[in-house]
Amino acid sequence: MRSGKHRQGGFTYLGLIVFVFIIGLVGAATLKVEALLRRAQLERELLETGAQFSAALNSYAAATPRGQPRAPMALDDLLRDKRFPNPRRHLRKVFIDPVTGKPEWGLVRAGEAGPILGVHSLSQATPLKQANFEPRFSGFENREHLAQWLFMAQETGAPVLLPPNVPARPQTPPATPAPPTPQPSPVPVPDPSQDEGPAEAPEEPPSQPQDPPGQSQDSGR
Repeated sequence: MRSGKHRQGGFTYLGLIVFVFIIGLVGAATLKVEALLRRAQLERELLETGAQFSAALNSYAAATPRGQPRAPMALDDLLRDKRFPNPRRHLRKVFIDPVTGKPEWGLVRAGEAGPILGVHSLSQATPLKQANFEPRFSGFENREHLAQWLFMAQETGAPVLLPPNVPARPQTPPATPAPPTPQPSPVPVPDPSQDEGPAEAPEEPPSQPQDPPGQSQDSGR
């Protein structure tokens, strides 16, 4: 009886271990799913926030007085456009990056210290979203880092993306080199050493003499 009770207690203990293990797996999977859902939500917020920066840069460019620069030198210029006697506002506030949780943004400038052409997140995380973007985010597919989602000023109001090899804090992409000028093909010059002259006509074999007309073939008659 005592051995049976020990055996039953061993099975109960083993079953408890298996149960705790399964609960741990389910809990870990649940936490992972929740983290992925949270991350996907942050990426959606980043897209919407970046689109607002893009729209503000477009508004700044569209409102440019004659002879004034079309792009701001600082993000604060979008909050208070001092190109007018009564400053205008193109952006409600400098938003916090929803992914990093900080108000710092990467700036795409025209040159090292030129005006701002666009903004991007400073996060180097790999995006969960790799396809099925809205048309206004055309070109965001298959990026390696969130920092490669560049929200640029554009007349149509749609953000654009530079090539995939841009650095974390990209500058203006290098100018496309001009295509090489086609060179004329050299004219082949004949080699005098190989000029053997025209080929001689083959000699005709000597013709067989023919019997004169009227001569009998039978000379013995």
